This record gives sequence, C-alpha cells and structure tokens, in this order.
Amino acid sequence: MARQPKGRLINGILILDKPTGMSSNHALQRVKRMFGARKAGHTGSLDPLATGLLPICLGEATKFSQFLLDADKRYQTTAQLGVRTDSSDADGKVVETKPCEHITVTDVEAQLPQFRGLISQVPSMFSALKHQGQPLYKLARAGKTVAVKPRQVTIHNLELLSFKYSQVRMDISCTKGTYIRSIVEDLGLALDCGAHVAQLRRLQAGPFVAEQMVTLEDLQGIIDEATQGQVVEAGQWPDITPAFSKLDQLLIPADTAVLSLNAVQLPAHEIEALQQGKVIDHATEYAPFDVVRVYNSLASDATAFIGLAEVQPEGRLKAKRLMST
Repeated sequence: MARQPKGRLINGILILDKPTGMSSNHALQRVKRMFGARKAGHTGSLDPLATGLLPICLGEATKFSQFLLDADKRYQTTAQLGVRTDSSDADGKVVETKPCEHITVTDVEAQLPQFRGLISQVPSMFSALKHQGQPLYKLARAGKTVAVKPRQVTIHNLELLSFKYSQVRMDISCTKGTYIRSIVEDLGLALDCGAHVAQLRRLQAGPFVAEQMVTLEDLQGIIDEATQGQVVEAGQWPDITPAFSKLDQLLIPADTAVLSLNAVQLPAHEIEALQQGKVIDHATEYAPFDVVRVYNSLASDATAFIGLAEVQPEGRLKAKRLMST
C-alpha cells in the first residue's frame, strides 16, 4: 500500500522575514514544519548573509511561484569599500585590501550612473546560477571556476542612502536575475579600491512589500502561546494543532502572486470543462497567448480562484495551471 503523504492541505503565501545566517531552504523547512504543511516552496533564494522578504508558498500556491521568481525586486545593501573577497560578500575570504579613506561621496556618486538602466553584469561564481546542472557556488567552494556569460538586467532605481566610514548604503530596484554583489564588486573596481557586500536586505518582491513580513519568532510565539502547558515526553514535539487557526490567518491568498495578470470570470460549467482539459469557447478581449486569472463567477471566498488559463486564437481559453480540486 502506498504511503499517505503527511501534512495539511493548506494553500497560501507567507511573507517571511528571513534572518541572517540561515539558508532559504532551511527557512522554508522551518515554516513548512510550523504550519504542518504537506507541500511548500520558496520563490527565489536569498543568500545566508541576506535578510528580508522571502515569499513562501504553501500547498497549491506553489504552482504560481514562478511568477514571483520572474518579478522585480527591491533591496537595500551596504557596500564595504577597501576590501575585496572571493565571494564578493562578508562571508567570503579576503583576497585584496586597498586604501579607501581618500574616497569621497562625490567620487561614489560619480560612478553610480553606470549602474542604472539596462546594464550588463557577470554573475558571481558564488551565485546559485547553474552550470551543467551544478550551482556555481558549489563549484566555487570546490575550487573550480567556469566561464560565466554576462547577462543584461535593468536597474529601475539606484539611490545612494548614505556614505560614511567607507561604507556605501544603497537602495536598488531591479529586474529578476540581478546580482547585487556584482554591482558592489563592480563599484569597487570603478573606485579602484575593491568592495564587498557587508549587508543585504530584500524589501520587495513583485506585489509583496516589507510591511507584510512575518518573522520566525512571530510564528514561534503563536505556537508557544497555543501549546503552553503541554506536557510532552523527552525527544517529542508538542501538538501544535491549536496554533494552526492563528497561523493560517497570516497567509495571503494564492492568487496574489499573479495579480498583475488580467482576470476572467467563468460560470461553473466552463470551469468544469477547463478542469477536464477542454478548450472552451469563452470570448475575451485579450490577445492570443496571454495568460489570465480564472475565477468562479458564483463564488466570493477563497475558493473563487481556479487558476490560470491561456488565451487561444479567437478568444478561446485553455487551462494552463489550475488549483487542484
């Protein structure tokens, strides 16, 4: 007999404030366990050094995580001048130091325009970008290097927040695939003193903003309050079921990951046809091959969102990614 999967069938998105020193996957597993969720996934890794906004999708919301991977991001970073590391961040080994006391805020501001707009950057060997199936950071830690092709990204906004004690604080809004450590590394080269990322914090990913973030301590506090006074045997975990109702209130509906897409309302019989894999003759004004959100026209609660469909020629609709029923 096949083993039944463990965990709750719960759907939604948690906007986690990832702490420093923890991998994104470790944070994901902590959240999955706290919610007792059967299925979970994050939407773009943050380095262990980095903190901040990490959307974690639970259950059916994982089907739409790609749209968050593709979304624009916003970061605040602190670049330490005068020290270059092999990983371009504070976790790496120092490979070069240079005097930087002579550099002024005017010098820094003069170099920043080259990092705005459409730019080309070479991803760090310590990035999660893959080469022949292996993340570059694993190759780098094994002492291997490979040729990494430059890629074009767009920096929508780069603002200098402060400059003191040879540290440059910047606020950066950018497209997906932008490596902040590469910007910092290139800034250090432009100033001829070297630089590395001392701090990095993500404040926005697509529609999600910093004000929505929840910490692991917040989640643990809810669990501790709900399980207070429980007596458990040594080596066992308390029953956290009483905490689920409050934890679930922190989840954002799955369709918030795709709110940038147009929406269509369908009657029940057309939704059933989509779920059966049929192409339906529902005329829309949207262009062929557009992806649209699909809602049940008769529902008004969380069950109204059905998933995504692709517009076919003559306005017909074909299921692309649907919530499981």
